[in-house]
Amino acid sequence: MAVGVSIQHRLFSRKTSLIYCIPRKIALNGVCIQRVGERQNVRASTNAAGENQHSEKYCLNLVRSRDYEGFLSCLLLPEEARRSSLALRAFNVELAQVKDSVSQKTIGLMRMQFWKTAIEEIYRDDPPNQPVSTELWKAVKTHGLTKRWLMRIVTEREKDLDDRAYKNLQELEKYSENTQSSLLYLLLECLGVKNVHADHAASHIGKAQGIATCLRATPYNSSRRKVYLPMDICMLHGASQEDFIRGSREKNVRDVVFDIASQAHVHLEHARSFSHNVPAAATPAFLPTLAFDGNPSTVHPSSHRDSWFHSW
Repeated sequence: MAVGVSIQHRLFSRKTSLIYCIPRKIALNGVCIQRVGERQNVRASTNAAGENQHSEKYCLNLVRSRDYEGFLSCLLLPEEARRSSLALRAFNVELAQVKDSVSQKTIGLMRMQFWKTAIEEIYRDDPPNQPVSTELWKAVKTHGLTKRWLMRIVTEREKDLDDRAYKNLQELEKYSENTQSSLLYLLLECLGVKNVHADHAASHIGKAQGIATCLRATPYNSSRRKVYLPMDICMLHGASQEDFIRGSREKNVRDVVFDIASQAHVHLEHARSFSHNVPAAATPAFLPTLAFDGNPSTVHPSSHRDSWFHSW
């Protein structure tokens, strides 16, 4: 009898042990699954952080190498606007370098179409897996940037692929408004500035920048046997494209440069007229104007002498 009880006791003990083991094994498996899930989440977070840093660094390096004046200006912006401003300038650089980096207009049009599609996807919260697009999407989400300004920059750059001189000064001004001024409108949005006087100032500053940039690029373009200066001004002073390609410094060439620079100066003066009505928060968006001189008496507009910006 005692032996039977002992055997039953042992069997009962084994069953009990088995019963207790089952939930423990299940629990252990659950813990393992949970830990695997945690590791995957950590890896995903790490990858996301890595991609985040990569896209930010890509934009920073692109702007620093291709738009150094814009890069320096971005460093002086408030921290909350700095990253978005770099994204905008990187976007502008990407578009600006298309014209010089393609051998055929068709290829350039394809790249412009990519950016048009990218902007549409950015505003659908589905940006392409490309560093500038990623950063631009973050800027749009953070500051609610206006889609129209981004599209206008792409559309105007696309038209510029025709690779011809501007017919007249007004055509150059329109190009500058649609590219440089549009960029300034977006930078003002990054700074949280919504002010009609700031917009008017940005419009004139953008035109002045576009005109000055056209002048500053003339030696480089001439070395490639390309001249984009307004034809009406060149014809007025009897200066041919060949004069610029040869690097002539005759009076007629200097007169062309003077007249074009004078128009940039006029726009800067218009921008100055809004200085008392423009909020102080808008001032950082106009820092790039320090890179060129508003004085039309200088042939090279990139001089830093007597910058107009001191009055802001």
